[in-house]
Amino acid sequence: MRRGTLAWGVAAVLSVVGLLFVVRPVRDRVSCGPGFLASGARCLAGPGCPAPLVLSAGACEAALRVAVPRTRITVGSSDWESQVTPRTVNAGPFWLDAFEVTRAAYAGHPVPDPLRAASAMTRDEAAAHCQRQGGRLPTEDEWLVAATGLGGHRYPWGETGAVCRRAAFGLAKGPCSFEGTGPDTVGAHVDGDTIHGIHDLAGNVAEWVAPRPDAPRVGVAKGGSWRSELAAELRVWSRLELDPNARDDRVGVRCAYDAP
Repeated sequence: MRRGTLAWGVAAVLSVVGLLFVVRPVRDRVSCGPGFLASGARCLAGPGCPAPLVLSAGACEAALRVAVPRTRITVGSSDWESQVTPRTVNAGPFWLDAFEVTRAAYAGHPVPDPLRAASAMTRDEAAAHCQRQGGRLPTEDEWLVAATGLGGHRYPWGETGAVCRRAAFGLAKGPCSFEGTGPDTVGAHVDGDTIHGIHDLAGNVAEWVAPRPDAPRVGVAKGGSWRSELAAELRVWSRLELDPNARDDRVGVRCAYDAP
């Protein structure tokens, strides 16, 4: 009797554990904003060009700049979780692309999957694209100010809740999908927007920032990416360091512009 009871208990525990593993991918699967349609690891623009995209000359476009005011914030948490020493950041005013640069915008001509975030360009190539648009790469401090708004919090949207509906992350090896092969459509996760209405500052593609004068050979990209498996990689103070000449499919670009 005891053996049978023990066997039943073990089976029950395994069933619960198995259920947890089954339920989590369903709960954490790709979640898209209103008007976007989930397709595998992607969010595709549905009929009628859903907001925040805009219809121009019969096609959806992601072309908007947001004013970021002069801001002073403290970035980084002193709690045990972050292991980051807080520092004060001053930046602004400036303008920033509301969207990551898309494949169509980067190519300058029609391409397949035009609203997908562009990726795998070197830092110099990213800077050259921004220069052609009349802009430049943002500094890391400018990026931080844009990502945290006035709050200096962990994520672009606030302190907690790094879930699949707020960012295109964990698309290759979970937790949001196991089918991802590249970045997602820009602007498809509006629940992760900043207070200024800037999209995808966490996830999708990490974004090149300008080199620091004291470390010109160190490449830095901010924001985590579609490959990020851990929420910690989406925190505003996290940084991806890589060769400035790398063509990494995790990394794209968003341009900044001097305030008039």
